[in-house]
Amino acid sequence: MSLDTNPTYAAPDDWRAYSGVLSRRVFAFMIDYLLVGALWVPAAILVFFMGVITLGFAWLLYPILFFVVAGLYFGMSLAGQSQATPGMRAMGIAMVRLDGRKIDFFTAIAHLALFWILNSVLTPLILLAGLFIERSRLVHDLLLGTAAVRTA
Repeated sequence: MSLDTNPTYAAPDDWRAYSGVLSRRVFAFMIDYLLVGALWVPAAILVFFMGVITLGFAWLLYPILFFVVAGLYFGMSLAGQSQATPGMRAMGIAMVRLDGRKIDFFTAIAHLALFWILNSVLTPLILLAGLFIERSRLVHDLLLGTAAVRTA
């Protein structure tokens, strides 16, 4: 059986799978961004030395370095076997697609990009939407057909 038809990736119908997900997502967000910040430091040091070797050209990466580190972090962890970032695993939640397929790297990147874009425009409405939308989904979850579920 392929991973795309594995029923464990499908969004459950039981309401208990979505109970308390919003508050867990907030704490998972904080944990994940602390980890991204911790990963950004060695990446910045690496870019510094690459800049010395390339006569300063690599230093042009500094303005986008946080986005690259965060994109790799979220893309590789959400597309992994657990379908969750380390912060999400610590808080006992995972991301699932409503069609039952596994989240791939590009869907994870799109999820992150939509979160950043929508959060920059609709900051308070992003979390408020989760209070009123079924399965406590946020706006970017609706656009991508995903949902966060409890694993613990």
